[in-house]
Amino acid sequence: MAKINRFYPFQLKSPAVWTGLFCLLFLLSACQTPKTPEEVTTAFWAALKKGDLEEAKRHATQPSQQLINKEEAKDYSDLRTGQIVINGQTASVETHMTETGRSFSFTTVLLKENNIWLVDFQQTLINVSAMPFNGLFRSLDKISEDLNKKLEQQMPLFEKQIESFGQELNRKLDEFGQYLEDPKKWKKQHSNGDSI
Repeated sequence: MAKINRFYPFQLKSPAVWTGLFCLLFLLSACQTPKTPEEVTTAFWAALKKGDLEEAKRHATQPSQQLINKEEAKDYSDLRTGQIVINGQTASVETHMTETGRSFSFTTVLLKENNIWLVDFQQTLINVSAMPFNGLFRSLDKISEDLNKKLEQQMPLFEKQIESFGQELNRKLDEFGQYLEDPKKWKKQHSNGDSI
């Protein structure tokens, strides 16, 4: 006769029990808050896009939560993250958005508080406000790079023109030297109207 234990009505060896435990662990891990700076950044901007200000505030530092309002909600069509730099208790995540057909990039700044990464929305807003200047500097860099490439391509032509100018200058200097030695003789030789 098998002994039944009242306190353990199911056997741990049962596949159904293991499947249930696995599902429970999976659900619990899915409900956890984002951990990496990239995950927090994505969750923060996704909450702002949905207009869920409370969720966005949960991913922001305490001092910057007051800055999160409906005006800051972004209706972007695309959000991507790029380079992530972690420096001790601070992280920066390159953030790319497309909003009303216009793409722009800025840095989302995060701070680690109580071992949890949170968006420093105040510093991030400063980065967003500097975006037009970032675009200007990138444009100037691009113009400078294009100009350098064109100059490099034109350099052989410049060299030929400088060489030709040098040869013409030498010829004129020789003529001038001849003129200084004997102006009457030089005038007879160049009576066709050439002048120095």
